Amino acid sequence: MENRKFDINSVIGFLLIGAILLWLLYNESNTPQPEAEKTTTEQVESKDTSNESIAPPKEAIVAQNDSARTVQAQKALGTFAYSAGLPSATENITRLENDLLVLKIANKGGQIVEAKLKDFKAHDSVPIYLIKDGNAAFGLKIHTRDGKTIHTEDMYFAPELSADGTRLSMKLKISENDYLEYIYSLRPGEYMLDFNIRSQGLESAIQTSEAAVLTWKMKTFSHEKSVSYENRYTEIAYAYENGKDDYTGQQSKDEQEDKEIEWVAFKQHFFTSILLADEAFDKGIFVSENLVKDDQVDTLFTKAFSATMPLNLKAGEFNKSMNWYFGPVDYQILKDYDRNLDEMISLGWGIFGWINKFLVIPFFDFLIGIMPAGIAIICLTILFKLLLSPVQYKQYLSKAKMKILRPEIQEIQKKYKDNPMKRQQETMALQNKAGASPLAGCLPALMQIPIFYALFMFFPSVFDLRNEKFLWVDDLSSYDVIAHLPFPIPFYGDHVSLLPILASVAIFFSMKLNSDGDMMSQPTQEGMPDMRKMMKWMMYLSPIFMLFFFNNYASGLSLYYFISNVITIGIILVIKYYIIDEEKVHAKIEEKKKKPKKQGRFSKKMQEIMEQAEEQKRMRDQMKKK
Repeated sequence: MENRKFDINSVIGFLLIGAILLWLLYNESNTPQPEAEKTTTEQVESKDTSNESIAPPKEAIVAQNDSARTVQAQKALGTFAYSAGLPSATENITRLENDLLVLKIANKGGQIVEAKLKDFKAHDSVPIYLIKDGNAAFGLKIHTRDGKTIHTEDMYFAPELSADGTRLSMKLKISENDYLEYIYSLRPGEYMLDFNIRSQGLESAIQTSEAAVLTWKMKTFSHEKSVSYENRYTEIAYAYENGKDDYTGQQSKDEQEDKEIEWVAFKQHFFTSILLADEAFDKGIFVSENLVKDDQVDTLFTKAFSATMPLNLKAGEFNKSMNWYFGPVDYQILKDYDRNLDEMISLGWGIFGWINKFLVIPFFDFLIGIMPAGIAIICLTILFKLLLSPVQYKQYLSKAKMKILRPEIQEIQKKYKDNPMKRQQETMALQNKAGASPLAGCLPALMQIPIFYALFMFFPSVFDLRNEKFLWVDDLSSYDVIAHLPFPIPFYGDHVSLLPILASVAIFFSMKLNSDGDMMSQPTQEGMPDMRKMMKWMMYLSPIFMLFFFNNYASGLSLYYFISNVITIGIILVIKYYIIDEEKVHAKIEEKKKKPKKQGRFSKKMQEIMEQAEEQKRMRDQMKKK
C-alpha cells in the first residue's frame, strides 16, 4: 500500500470543515423553537381573532389554501385560470397507439411527451424514443387582452378521447364553451398523424393585434454506435417559399431564418420528427446547438434544436391544419407522402442527387428486395464498375499512347529547352498527329467523379443498411470492429475497423497500377511543379487518409470502396495484359503520323494564340536589345 505524504492543504481543509460544523451546531442549539405555523394566504390572515385559541380543522386549512391558490392563479393567468380549477388540472397522460407508433399526450401543455417507434431498436437494443423524459417541448405563447403572456405548455388541457381511440381532443378552456383546442388523429399503419389547432370564443381573452408564437424545442437522443458520425447527419431541415429547402450546418451553434415555412424537421440521422403545415407559416427561426463536446462522454444527446414560428390566432373560430411525423428517414416512405420530405435526405446536389434518385436508389431497392444488404452493395458496385469500364479503357489507352510518345516528347524538350513556347507548340503538334492527348486521359477520369461522389453521399444516408449484418460486420450503417484500443487515437477512434484497412490497401495498389508508367516517369518541365513527387505523395497519403477518415464511417461505404478498387485492379490488369497491345498501338500511331491530319478549330485557335505570344516575346526581346 502506497504511503501518503503529509499534505498541509488537506489538514487546513479538515480544520475549516470542523470549525464550520461546530459553528452550525452552536447556532442550532441557540436558535429559539419555531412558533405555531403561520399561514400565508389572505383568507387565513383575515380570520376572526376572537377564535384564535381554537385551531381550525386540518380540512378547513387545506380548503383555504386551495382557495388561495385559485385566487393567485386567476391573478396570474387572468381568464385562462378557468382551466386551473378543472378536474383535468393534473399530470395525467392519454395514450394514442397504432401498429407503428406509441404516443403519450400530457394534460399539462396538451403536448406529446413520449413518442416511441415500435419496429426499431437503438444499437444497444433499447427501443427508439424520439420524445421522452422531457427532451422536447411544444406550445404557444399567447398575448391576452389584460396584458398578460400565457405559455400553453404550462397550462392544463382537458382530454377527450374518441371511442375507437384514434382521435384525441385537448382543450384549454376559458369557460365551458370557449377554448383553445389541440386535436390529434392517428390512423393505422402511419407514422404521420393529423394535428389541428382550433379556437372558439376567445374574443374576450386573446390579443389579436399581436400574433401568437409557436415554439417547438427538442434535444435529440443518440441512437447509433458512433455519436460523432450520427451527429454529422443530425440537423434541422425545412422547406420554404413553395418547394425550396435548406438546413442548419454543423457549427457549434447555427441560426437560420426564412419565410413561408411549409415544414420543419428535427432530423436525427436515421430518424426524424417533422411538423408540417397545410398553409405555410409566415416565417420561421431555427436554431441548432451542438451538444457533443467529447464523443466519449457526451453520449445521451447530440444537438439541441428549436423552431419559432408566428401563428395568427383569430378572434372567434380559428383552425390551423397541420401534421406530425415521427418515423424513419426512409427515402421511399418520405417520398410517398408527396410533401417534398425526401429532400431532407443528404443525397447530394445537382447531378449527384439525380444519379442517386433516378439510378442508384431504384436499383439498390430492387437488389435489397431479393438479397442481403452486403451482397446488394457488392452487386451495385460491380454494375457501376462495368458501366464505367469503357471509360476506364479509354483512359488507359490514352496513357499507353502517351507512354509510347514519351521518348519523342523528351527529344523535343531537349531540343527546345531554351524556348518554352516552341517546345509546347512542337509537343502539341506531335500529339495531334499521333491522335494522343493528356486530356484524353483526364476527361474519362472526370466522368467517374459524379458517380463516385453520388455513392459517397448515398451509403451513409440509406436507411435499409441500418442493423444489417454482413460477414463479421454487425451493422452496415456503422463501423465494424475487430479490436478495441485501450485509449482513443485522435482522428482515428478507440477501435480498429477491418474494412477501412482492406479498402486502403486496395486503393494503394489501384493507384500504383494507374500511375505505373504515367506522369511519375516523365521529366518535369521547367517552371512546372515536380509532378512525380506529387503523384508519389498522393499514392501514399490517400490510403492513409482513407484509413483514418473511414474508421468511424459506415462500413457499407468502406465495403463499396474495397470492392470498387479490387475490381479496378482487375480491370486494369485485364486491359494491360489482354486487351491493349502496345506494339499495335505504336504501329497505329506511326500510321497516323504519316497521314495529313486536318487541324480542328480548337487546336488551330490554340496554335494561333501560341504563335502570337511567341511573336510578342520576340518583339520584346528585340526591344530590350536596343
